Amino acid sequence: MKQESVRVAVIGAGPSGLAAAKNCLEAGLEVVVFEKNNQVGGNWVFRSKTGHSSVYENTHIISSKAWSEYEDFPMPEHYPDYPSHEQLQAYFHAYAEHFGVLDAIRFETEVLQVEPEEDGFCVTWRGATAHDDDAEQTHFTHVMVANGHHWCPRHPELPGTFSGTYLHSHDFKGVNDTWRDKSVLVIGAGNSACDVAVEAARVAKSVHLSMRSPQWFLPKFMFGLPSDVLGAKTPTWFPKRLKQRLMTWLVRLLQGDYEKKYGLPKPKHPLLSHHPTVNSDLLDFIRHGRITPERAISKVDGQQVSFADGRRGEFDIIVACTGFRTVFPFFRKEIIDFEHSEKVPLYLKMMPKQWDRLYFIGLFQPLGCIWPLADYQAKLAVREIQGLYSRPLNMDKAIQHEMDNPHYRFEGGPRHASEVDYHQFRQELRSALAMSGLEIGTPPEGKKGRYKDFFTKKVKPL
Repeated sequence: MKQESVRVAVIGAGPSGLAAAKNCLEAGLEVVVFEKNNQVGGNWVFRSKTGHSSVYENTHIISSKAWSEYEDFPMPEHYPDYPSHEQLQAYFHAYAEHFGVLDAIRFETEVLQVEPEEDGFCVTWRGATAHDDDAEQTHFTHVMVANGHHWCPRHPELPGTFSGTYLHSHDFKGVNDTWRDKSVLVIGAGNSACDVAVEAARVAKSVHLSMRSPQWFLPKFMFGLPSDVLGAKTPTWFPKRLKQRLMTWLVRLLQGDYEKKYGLPKPKHPLLSHHPTVNSDLLDFIRHGRITPERAISKVDGQQVSFADGRRGEFDIIVACTGFRTVFPFFRKEIIDFEHSEKVPLYLKMMPKQWDRLYFIGLFQPLGCIWPLADYQAKLAVREIQGLYSRPLNMDKAIQHEMDNPHYRFEGGPRHASEVDYHQFRQELRSALAMSGLEIGTPPEGKKGRYKDFFTKKVKPL
């Protein structure tokens, strides 16, 4: 395909969508970004009203600045190790402005349908000022889906009816005086659940945390370093099982026995067998008596909740931190349907076998941050569009091999459907880019496919 005939649609102007659009623009491709919000940042745009994003008032990132910044656009030096949502949103806006992405974005525009055509896709969309039945259609040769997988709440099936206040973490924006003297039950043990439990415990009369399965809790700092920075110091040749054992032993040494010291269920598998929860406050709050661990819910009757071990209590508020559904309402289910997949069938977590002009950017869950690797995915998509990269001839075999050989032996279920190890996945994407002739970094002078050194680019403070 001639480059001048290419027209790319990017769905979403969050961190992954911005990276997708930036790479298209750098390659000289025509690109249009569709964004439902009125500004960039996706879930990192805080709004006090519910229904928009999963960011709450005091949200800070759980991966460190060192491993969360785009590699061609470092975060300002004055940013802390774990920036706040305000700082991240400012960073994303600066990124979009710096690379000229803002002019390519149609804000307050919703994509209603993406339908395959012989030479691309027909995208049906509607602007904020349009009437419900006024939709427009535009043909694109390629589509990059970058609207994320943390926006459609997965609600638990409660065994009974709760008569108090119920909400999902998606709609949690913070605590105020209405939470004072209230008894709160938080369902879940992931990052959102622990954050909500800690925030509620600062105000509420009591907070209980119901966990269906054991979980590892990592502190944000270990030996004075962000925990992911410390983990990255392990050599790439170091055996994974030995790394798991070493990290598991280290966390046990630092935190003690979960069951005896905190009343938490003991994890049955080593660290990195499931997506870890990064929270430095939860265990302290448990030891201070501010948060009480509970087992799975066995019965709900009005405001009374019973747990699997026979304990029970009355609660005014339930917050379900039970994750999100991987859904794409603008695709017919015959085209794309990952909602119930225990392994998402995408090559390099981005390429479906049946649609060679469709890419998913940022649809993976790393033990680390998504955005820098989404940037790599977008680079690879652009290289393929330009005819500089060729995907495997047997996509069925390549995708199956990827699903059968995860980076770690992750536990099953939708939660780990797209789980990857940050550093190994980064290397896999870099290898694919090298096959296309794009060397990331500073290769020797004169080497074919030389790419400019963007690791030392200076950025003005925000």
